[in-house]
Amino acid sequence: MSSGRRSGGGDRPSSGRGRAPEDRYGSERESERERRDRERADRESARASRSDRPASRSGRQSSRSGRQSSGSGRRPPQNEQRSARGGRGGRGGGSGAGSGRGASRQRTRQRSDLLSRILVAVPAAVIAIIFVDLGGLAWALFMIAIGAVCMYELWGLLARWRPATAVGFASLAVMVIVARYGTVRGVMEVAVVTLPVAFLVVIARGQRGAATVSIAGTLLGVWWLGIAFAHAELLRRVPHGNGIIIDVMIGTFLGDAAAYFGGRLFGRRPLAPAISPNKTLEGLFCGMLIAVLAVFVAGLYQTWLTQGDAILLGLTVAVFGPIGDLFESVVKRDAGSKDSGGVFGAHGGALDRLDAVIFTIVAGYYVWLAVMH
Repeated sequence: MSSGRRSGGGDRPSSGRGRAPEDRYGSERESERERRDRERADRESARASRSDRPASRSGRQSSRSGRQSSGSGRRPPQNEQRSARGGRGGRGGGSGAGSGRGASRQRTRQRSDLLSRILVAVPAAVIAIIFVDLGGLAWALFMIAIGAVCMYELWGLLARWRPATAVGFASLAVMVIVARYGTVRGVMEVAVVTLPVAFLVVIARGQRGAATVSIAGTLLGVWWLGIAFAHAELLRRVPHGNGIIIDVMIGTFLGDAAAYFGGRLFGRRPLAPAISPNKTLEGLFCGMLIAVLAVFVAGLYQTWLTQGDAILLGLTVAVFGPIGDLFESVVKRDAGSKDSGGVFGAHGGALDRLDAVIFTIVAGYYVWLAVMH
C-alpha cells in the first residue's frame, strides 16, 4: 500500500508538473499571437479610416456644392439679392444722381462765372467810356497807366529773361506822348530807337549771359504793348475816333464773351490744342459772328458810319481779336503760367482782359484810315 500510495502519489505530481508548464507556455504563445493580430488589425483599420476621411470630406463638400447649385437655380441668397439690387438700382440710381448733381453744379458754376464776368466787365467798360469821351491828355495818361500795368504783368511772366524794364516803361510813355502831339511816324521812330537803347542798358549793367534774351524780352513789351497803346491814342485823335474806339471795344469784348460761352455750350473740335486746349472751332465761329453783328448794330446808331464800313470794321475785329488772344496764350504757355496777373481777381490780369483789343485797336486804326481816304 505504501508503495501504491507512493506510486500513486508520485504519478499525480509528475503528471501534473509535466503538463502545467506546457499549457502555460502554449497559452502565452496564443495570447501573444492574438495580441499581434489585434494590433495588426487595429493598424489596418486606422489606415483605412485615415484614407477614407478626405474622401468623406470631398463627398460632403460635393454634396454641399450640389445642394447649393441645385438651390441657386431656385433662389439666390439674400446678400446676393441685395448686391444684385444694388448693382441694378443702387449704382444706376447713384450714377444718375451723381450726373444730376454734376449737371446742376456745372450750371451753377456757369451762372456764377457769367455774373463775375459782368461784375468785372461793366465797371471797366464804364471807366473806359468815360476816358474815351474825355480824350486829350486824360486819355493819353490813361493809356500810359494801363500800358504800364500790362508791361509789368508781361515782365513778371518773363522775369527769368531779365528784361530792361526801365527802358520799356520809358519807351511806352514817350510813344504815347508822341502819339498825342505828333504822328504815327514819330511813334515808330521811338520804337526803332528802343533797340540800341535796350542793348546799351543790358551791357551797362554787366550782364554776362543771355544778353540777347534780355533785349528780346524788352522789345517784346515795347513792340507788342507800347505800340498798341500809342495807336489807341492815335485813333482817338482822328475824326470820329472816339466812336471807332467804342465800336472796336464792343465788338472785341462781346466777341470774346460769345467765343467763351459758345465754346462751353457747343465746343467739340479744338482750335489750337498745343496753345490753348480749351478754345474750340465752334467757340471761334460764335465769337466772330457776334463781333461782326455787334459792330454792325453799333454802327446803326452812328450816322457817319455806313453799313459797309461797319461790316468791314466788324470783320477786322473778328479776325484780329482771336489772333491777339492766341498770341497772349503762347506767351503764358512759354512762361508756364495760367494768368498774367490778378488785377481782376479770378479773371486774371489786365493783359488777360486786353489781349484781344491790343491787336484789334491797331488794326482798327489802319482800317479806319483806309476808309476815310
